[in-house]
Amino acid sequence: MSDGSQDSAAIRGGLGEGVIAVLRRILEENGREYARHYVLTIVCLVVIGLTTAFVAWITRDVVNEIFVRQRGELIFIISGTVVGVFLVRGLAMYVQAVVLARIGNDLVARYQTRVFDKLMKLGVDYFTEARSGHLAARIAENVNGIRDVLSLTLTALGRDLVSLIGLVFVMVTMDPILSLIVLAVAPILVLAVAWVTARMRSVVRETVELNARVVGTMQESVQGITVVKAFTMEDRLARRIGTIIDDARAKADRLAAITERVNPAAEVFAGLAVAGVIAYAGIRAVSEGQPPGSTFAFITALLLAADPARRLGQLKVNLEKAMVNARMIYEILDMPERQRDRHDAVPLEVSGGAVRFEDVDFSYADGTKVLHGLSFEAPAHRTTAIVGPSGAGKTTIISLLQRFYDIEAGTITIDGQDIAGVTLASLRGQMAFVSQQPYLFEGTIRENIRYGRPEATDDEIEEAARQANAHDFIMEQSAGYDTPVGENGVTLSGGQRQRLSIARAIVRNAPILLLDEATSALDNESEKLVQQALEEVMAGRTTIVIAHRLSTIVSADRIIVMDKGEVVETGTHAELASRKGGLYARLNLLGGGADQPGGHAAETEKERA
Repeated sequence: MSDGSQDSAAIRGGLGEGVIAVLRRILEENGREYARHYVLTIVCLVVIGLTTAFVAWITRDVVNEIFVRQRGELIFIISGTVVGVFLVRGLAMYVQAVVLARIGNDLVARYQTRVFDKLMKLGVDYFTEARSGHLAARIAENVNGIRDVLSLTLTALGRDLVSLIGLVFVMVTMDPILSLIVLAVAPILVLAVAWVTARMRSVVRETVELNARVVGTMQESVQGITVVKAFTMEDRLARRIGTIIDDARAKADRLAAITERVNPAAEVFAGLAVAGVIAYAGIRAVSEGQPPGSTFAFITALLLAADPARRLGQLKVNLEKAMVNARMIYEILDMPERQRDRHDAVPLEVSGGAVRFEDVDFSYADGTKVLHGLSFEAPAHRTTAIVGPSGAGKTTIISLLQRFYDIEAGTITIDGQDIAGVTLASLRGQMAFVSQQPYLFEGTIRENIRYGRPEATDDEIEEAARQANAHDFIMEQSAGYDTPVGENGVTLSGGQRQRLSIARAIVRNAPILLLDEATSALDNESEKLVQQALEEVMAGRTTIVIAHRLSTIVSADRIIVMDKGEVVETGTHAELASRKGGLYARLNLLGGGADQPGGHAAETEKERA
């Protein structure tokens, strides 16, 4: 399969070069797979073209032999021949339509699979920049461009070009002079098509993008419907999407107006040609007494040639529409994968799970510096908590450890192995991750837990759910573990979704556990249940906890305090809370509430005030 590296520039280039490059790439990627189907389709299309030409050819004998010379013995022969020709034509049309549809459907499925596989290989940074709804809508529309490019090319070359060549042959055979009259007007149509194509290219892409925005905005509004209702955003969103829809409609109207300008040129061409033929043939028939058969055959061929000529004339226009979508698909497929295995990458081997950051620098794509020479160690089989004010770089540490992004300088090691030199699959396979906002996928509760380890048995899944304090509420569902969760677990509470995500982490049975503020969005009762579940899963594992509530990390073996991308303090809760003027002590004091560390100290300070 071609990686398209040599074709990328040409694909984004001019129309002629781009069309050839895209078509060549599609054929290189799929031609061998569908060779037999293509041959059968082309044979059928050629048959259609030849039978179309035959209909014009036989018109001369119908007129001259039956109506002029009145040869009755030819009536049934010619009629039977016409029936046979149309039968063959009908069968050929059916076969080519079915085969071409199957090829097209298979191509769509194949490229949908390829695009999804590519998206799964792209880094997290790509998805932080791309709107998911817009991306999904664009892909749904773009992927059809691959199918349309091949369908248009095959039908144009196999049916329309053969039909036109056959009909022109009939016309030249019947009357060479009339043929010259017709062909003399053809350059008008060619110039009209070139003019239209040049004007429509940018409009097509804008139309595709706007249509994707419409679908994407609708999808995002449906996904966030509770927020929409809570903040009475219905009217504002309706006005917003109404504006986008109006823009898309205006672009579509403009595209239709530009595209259909070919038709008046084609009609003028046909009108001039037919008028010239009628005038010339009429004068000759009146003055020379010529039989009308050849003229009727010529006119029939001319009229039959109008449709394939028009389609061939519009081929460049229609191909450009399809090419815009095909190019946008290849833009995704050709996108470089920033986080990928090095050629010499080896599997990660975890003995204890000790994690070490050493002089790590990191900036996001927009140039924002997040980490400055960050160094710390998370000992094996111990719990290390990372705290600090918002923007300190806490969550970035979790992302870098999983290699969602690559660092600029320094090293990150696990048991002394640089994670830049190990395979991504083995790296992430040694980690279980629980995020602040748990995500559930379409399917049942059992399937969502099993995502942690596909080979897990039902007994292991249920045991993980028990450890996560989730088994009881699962059994209360309508179908227990086989209950569908709805879109992103909409039928479950936040605490229930979080406990399912913890069960997913437990069933993974990984030596390293990453917790990114896993309880910060929960109420007190849910937090207590989730915290109990976390203590169960943390036992015996190397655990890194990003903490918002200091009460959740009092028992951590080591607490690392960060500020502005740097480590400013390290120690246990007791050590850090006792340091006067320290950042942790201030955060602890500001925590407030009797249920949080420093709560009583905070109350004392208020009393003194």
